[in-house]
Amino acid sequence: MANILVVGPHPDDQEAGMGATIAKFAQQGHDVLLLDMTNGEPTPLGDVATREKEAEAARTVLDGGTGRVKRRMLEVEGEARGHGGEGVWGGRALPNRFVEHSIDARRAVASVIREHQAQIVFTPYPQDAHPDHVATTRIVEDARFDAKLSKIDLPGERIYPRWLFYYYATHLRWVADPSFLIDVTGYERQKIASMEAYHTQFVAPGRIGANPDGQTVQSFVTERLGYFGSRIGTRYAEPFYTKEPVGLEGLGALVM
Repeated sequence: MANILVVGPHPDDQEAGMGATIAKFAQQGHDVLLLDMTNGEPTPLGDVATREKEAEAARTVLDGGTGRVKRRMLEVEGEARGHGGEGVWGGRALPNRFVEHSIDARRAVASVIREHQAQIVFTPYPQDAHPDHVATTRIVEDARFDAKLSKIDLPGERIYPRWLFYYYATHLRWVADPSFLIDVTGYERQKIASMEAYHTQFVAPGRIGANPDGQTVQSFVTERLGYFGSRIGTRYAEPFYTKEPVGLEGLGALVM
């Protein structure tokens, strides 16, 4: 089984981008750590305390009683103090729109990679309209390298994650052109429920559930997953991108 790190600029990005895959990984016995780069606030209808409760509820849904899905907030020395708001996510938690590519941020993520001994890392697709998403991906790419360095002041044992994959949670209006797709048939309901847990972000007035066309979280998720599933002959699938070739042990790993 693998140690997997899924990095999100804000709580809800991991769920929206690859929630069904996370649920599937947990059921398969992998240890998944969700790392939130910020507390996600401010947003129009949310607040720090509410977002914290929503994120924990979403984690519980994706965990599915396996005990395999954990969640933590990134703490960046010297950058986040005084910006986090109140509650558990206060103090050194970065707020929405404050993610910057820096040495401190790189080292903070590299420390998490070492502590989790992450063999596989997922981060948002590098092209995005939201500065936090762009900065997060750059940070994670560099942190992957930093985590393997010797003679560097970082806790934990050195490790170089074998795989770095990108999930799609982009704010750009374009169609994903993925490198590979993961069959998530049977896990679509967990993805829907995990997104619905973020009531202030996806359900409340002005969110997905209040679009002029009446789109709900369920229709949004099933239509998107259904399209990608049709590309590989399954009911539902989630898309991913990689800059490095994916190795297969044989044709048995292919969806036939």
